[in-house]
Amino acid sequence: MCGMTVDPAAGKPSAMHDNVTYHFCGNGCRTKFVANPEKYLAPQDAAAPVSAQDARAIYTCPMHPEVRQRGPGSCPMCGMALEPVEFTASDEPNAELADMARRFWLGLALAVPVIALDMAGHIPALEALVASVPMMLRPYVQLAFAGPVVFAVGWPLLQRAWQSVRNRSLNMFSLIGLGVGVAFAYSLIATVAPGVFPPEFHDAHGMIPVYYESASIITVLVILGQVLELRARAVTGDAIRALLILAPKTAHRLVTNGSDIEVPLDSLQIDDRLRVRPGDAVPVDGTVLDGESSVDESMLTGEAMPVTKRKGDAVTGGTINQSAAFVMRATHVGRDTVLARIVALVNEAQRSRAPIQRLADHVSGWFVPAVIFAALLAFGAWFVWGPSPSLSYATVAAVSVLIIACPCALGLATPMSVMVGVGRGAQNGVLVRSAEALERLERVEILIVDKTGTLTEGLPWAIQITVREGFEKADVVGRAASLEQSSAHPLARAILRAAQERNVPLSDATDVRSVVGHGIAGRVDGAAVVVGTAAFLSDEGVGTGGLANEAERLRTEGATAVFVAIGGKLAGLIAIADPVKASARQAVMHLQQAGVTVVMATGDHRTTAEAVARQLGIADFHAEVLPEDKHRLVRDLRAQGHVVAMAGDGVNDAPALAEADVGIAMGTGTEIAMQSAGITLVKGDLTGLIRARKLSRATMRNIRQNLFLAFAYNALGVPIAAGVLYPALGWTLSPIVAAAAMALSSVSVIGNALRLRWVSLAD
Repeated sequence: MCGMTVDPAAGKPSAMHDNVTYHFCGNGCRTKFVANPEKYLAPQDAAAPVSAQDARAIYTCPMHPEVRQRGPGSCPMCGMALEPVEFTASDEPNAELADMARRFWLGLALAVPVIALDMAGHIPALEALVASVPMMLRPYVQLAFAGPVVFAVGWPLLQRAWQSVRNRSLNMFSLIGLGVGVAFAYSLIATVAPGVFPPEFHDAHGMIPVYYESASIITVLVILGQVLELRARAVTGDAIRALLILAPKTAHRLVTNGSDIEVPLDSLQIDDRLRVRPGDAVPVDGTVLDGESSVDESMLTGEAMPVTKRKGDAVTGGTINQSAAFVMRATHVGRDTVLARIVALVNEAQRSRAPIQRLADHVSGWFVPAVIFAALLAFGAWFVWGPSPSLSYATVAAVSVLIIACPCALGLATPMSVMVGVGRGAQNGVLVRSAEALERLERVEILIVDKTGTLTEGLPWAIQITVREGFEKADVVGRAASLEQSSAHPLARAILRAAQERNVPLSDATDVRSVVGHGIAGRVDGAAVVVGTAAFLSDEGVGTGGLANEAERLRTEGATAVFVAIGGKLAGLIAIADPVKASARQAVMHLQQAGVTVVMATGDHRTTAEAVARQLGIADFHAEVLPEDKHRLVRDLRAQGHVVAMAGDGVNDAPALAEADVGIAMGTGTEIAMQSAGITLVKGDLTGLIRARKLSRATMRNIRQNLFLAFAYNALGVPIAAGVLYPALGWTLSPIVAAAAMALSSVSVIGNALRLRWVSLAD
């Protein structure tokens, strides 16, 4: 409510359910937390067939993700059919959908005679068809057919309605159960005890009008709506299934004689050598040991161009080998692969709730009581002022109001769009961790970007080594690399590559201490070695004046100058350059044209940062900043009222990523950066951010459309059903028409959300 953290320790069991706890924040706001959702759920419907896979799966409600149980069933809060938390690639049919489809066709067959008998007096052809049924017996015949429709075919609806009352969580099925129950009960009394009604309520034949056809058709139409809704909801998981299908079922593992055998994917282990043939999917994550080929990574990155993979390059499970066979070593298997983690992340994001959902939640909390009140008002108005027979008109109006209202359309407006939008992003290399991040991205005003790995390739190379008199290049590089071999920093990797290229042997380093953003110090072969910035060497008592001019010259060319001291003396300078990504300039320009201010923050020297900023057209940049400085920069800009996004890829970016309104991690970066961010760009390219913004805007636009449809539908439908048009136009709304409209309302919202599957995210 207010955004403060709730305190579970302050929670007290509610009187309603012994497993529901209300948590309170410091401002006194209350939120309900279901501590044991499996206990909260009603027993699983024994009539619905359950597969072995379903029995093991955890199911949840799209509108209430806190509700979970093992196996399918219905939500105790809104009555909707639950769906699996984790989608699978299985083509196994939906048992709930199959059951509802059978009920629909059976109900339709039984409802036809009821309709024929009711309409016979208005259609001569039908009258001739049912002429053999005496007028006095027709209500009993209708009762004989309508009873099975309402109580057998519509049993799941009545069950959910009762469950909503028992759980004190009124919902759409409460209204349906009440409406159908009123129509059927009224008709039953009129059939078996017509004498209880005053004479003015009897027609020309001395009978009381019955509404078995309304109860029957409402039931059938609601079942039809469930069929359409379940089919539409099933499609929202297609993006996840498409990703799951990428993973092959088997792999070709090499054996000792050099041949390969086909083995199940789940039998693979780390360090297994695998052969990937042309046209095959890469089975798991790994590195190429032998061979060269083009690999299609479009399903993971959204990029259509294949990527050439050579010895030593990383390959990702699920991508497609195109041109030639190669041998790879497995480095990640099972749930640790990129594909598995992407699927898990998308599943989690699809169940998250966007802040805009609070509006729908607030309205939904008052919706059903308001509809019941409106139905009572309509009943009273028609009974007092309506034409004769006023009780029949009043009953029809009340039932129509109860049936046409659809809180599910309102509740589904946000989660359906989020589910489809997150899945669409996953297909285009944009992984959304939460719906909140997706919503906020649309409103971002300032984007703070790290330099290394975000604007640049993140794979710097040592382009020049300068040593002072008395020192050898091999010795300077060797000692620096020996000290840096335990570091994962990109600059450290560049120094190690420089040693490998020159075949310089490495030694063990001792007493190693690292200062993030500054450098590293320790002892190598008995000598004290310091590697880092000029300020770091100065703190260690080593002056850098002898190479200061050379370092400045290199920085103006966009290189980073790393000083090396051995034995307390300045030994040399390693110039490391990280080329700017080819797409970075276009991405920055596109974002600036879209009204986003791009700010670069880097720990590099100011001269180096200025050179990169000049290449990219970035006017505002901050150099020589530490991780806490980036965090402070984000915090200060947010305090000024700006919506701030932070893009980075390293450990040092994690605090700023977490502080930002939207944290954006490069998929090529560190795990902690991706854990701290709300959005991850799989390819590690800022052009993915352009796609992410388009996805955010399209999803939020779709959510607003859905909310408008839901609000407008109920704002117009309920008054019309109550009869506001009757005084002026003489129009009333049949409960049957109301049932058809209600069934289509949820489907229209889901259908609109599914349009996101085809939204263009092209750069």
